[in-house]
Amino acid sequence: MKDIRDIIFKDIIDKKFEAVLIPERDGCIAGVNGAYKQAEEIGIELEIFSEDGERIDQGKPIGRITATPKRMALAEEKIIGTLAKFSGIATAARQAVELSEGKVEIVSGAWKKMPPAIKDGVRMAIVAGGASFRITQNNMIYLDKNYIKMLGSIPKTLDTVKEFTGHTRVIQIRGKQYSIEEETRQALENGCTLLMVDTGNIDDVIRCSNLVKDMGLRDMVKIAFAGEVKLNQIKDMADYDIDVLDIGKEIVDAPLLDIKLDVR
Repeated sequence: MKDIRDIIFKDIIDKKFEAVLIPERDGCIAGVNGAYKQAEEIGIELEIFSEDGERIDQGKPIGRITATPKRMALAEEKIIGTLAKFSGIATAARQAVELSEGKVEIVSGAWKKMPPAIKDGVRMAIVAGGASFRITQNNMIYLDKNYIKMLGSIPKTLDTVKEFTGHTRVIQIRGKQYSIEEETRQALENGCTLLMVDTGNIDDVIRCSNLVKDMGLRDMVKIAFAGEVKLNQIKDMADYDIDVLDIGKEIVDAPLLDIKLDVR
């Protein structure tokens, strides 16, 4: 089937035009490398004026495209699509980091729930915004609620990885099998060094923290908190005894940073 654009542009098919890319709100750019790859595939000239992680301003051009009409139309579909989604994620990540005021580390582990085709881009965008996609930069073994259910208990689960002494062993604390305090105790007594309180209830992380302190292990153990945490809660939560705050959908499902292509 003939592309309708071949008909629309038949009289100017080989003429080259220049366009600029203009963000429609302030934000943080991400997806630059992906945009250049798209440009190469389409066969257009692309120049982006910023690197991943840099701030961009509403109404101020962030890039220039030179292309023939049909390829310009393709660029509007593909280049903007690449930049807009990942820049939206990076912008939300940057906002979360700024709201934390350096009191807690911001991570977003929800990239794991994204479609495989965009997982790498989502991780890149989180980092571009100044956050992390892992709750620790060390070698890590994450043991979640389903591991614990299948193996029978927190002690049994941790026993299966006792030989990995150089790894951070993470246990997900939910307060389902036992109380928050008892699950925390079992985790600590069996070699856990990072507790992920994944309940969304701030009272649970307070209870977890209090027990860690009572056991005299606070300097040896990190505490992370997750569970539908919203951006507008970050300032308050950063004042609690939390090392890592996991912001999920509020970052990876952030609105697009709309970008328009304007032919000059």
